Amino acid sequence: MNDNLTINGIEIDSRLFLGTGKFGDDSLIPECIKESGARIVTVAMRRVDFNSDTDNITKHIPKDCILMPNTHGARNADEAVRIARLGRAAGCGDWVKIEVISDNKYLLPDNDETLKATEILVKDGFIVMPYMTPDLYAARRMRDAGAASVMPFGAPIGTNKGFKTREVVEIMCNELDIPVVVDAGIGKPSEAAECMEAGAAAVLVNTAIATASDPVLMAKAFGEAVRAGRNAYLAGPGAVKNTAEGSTPLTGFLR
Repeated sequence: MNDNLTINGIEIDSRLFLGTGKFGDDSLIPECIKESGARIVTVAMRRVDFNSDTDNITKHIPKDCILMPNTHGARNADEAVRIARLGRAAGCGDWVKIEVISDNKYLLPDNDETLKATEILVKDGFIVMPYMTPDLYAARRMRDAGAASVMPFGAPIGTNKGFKTREVVEIMCNELDIPVVVDAGIGKPSEAAECMEAGAAAVLVNTAIATASDPVLMAKAFGEAVRAGRNAYLAGPGAVKNTAEGSTPLTGFLR
């Protein structure tokens, strides 16, 4: 069965996206991509320097991956649009992850400004994937504006707290007809599997892999967990009950 993820009509054979920040050694990134099976890799535009042979993060990303620049550092829609357009002009392509964050303490995405940037960049021909605070109504507006997916956080970015927004994200997965990608806060492979079991189309992981004692092994673990969680979702888990029920009937054995 072909269960590839489809975004904007493009088939992707992995449901784990990989972020590239926080690695102590960027040379680990290609091996993490290989072991995880990730095919979409996101990078902050401010880390892209095509004039440098040593500091350009893109040199560590295999050519068969989809490069998705993000607008990290944007505080409003105008800044996000400018960063996205700079990325395209620099040769990073049409995929873009919109990040608009003006809150420096909790780093929560500004859904209103994110929607404004989405509307503009969709008209510019970008494949737009907005990072957002989980909210069904905001997600619907982004979808109606032409977003290729929405990317609600599982917990505040960089916290490794896990899938704290499950109730809202699961509703979004059930109600939206575009992919829902859980992005940020996922700290363990088991939590990535939980996202997939809840119906998420994919999971984006950065901090949990980059800051692990063995990033390459952790990347492999996340890849396996995402596949397991997806299979569990497709298999259709049994109903949750409030009372116990034996798997083997007792009748017929006791007189």
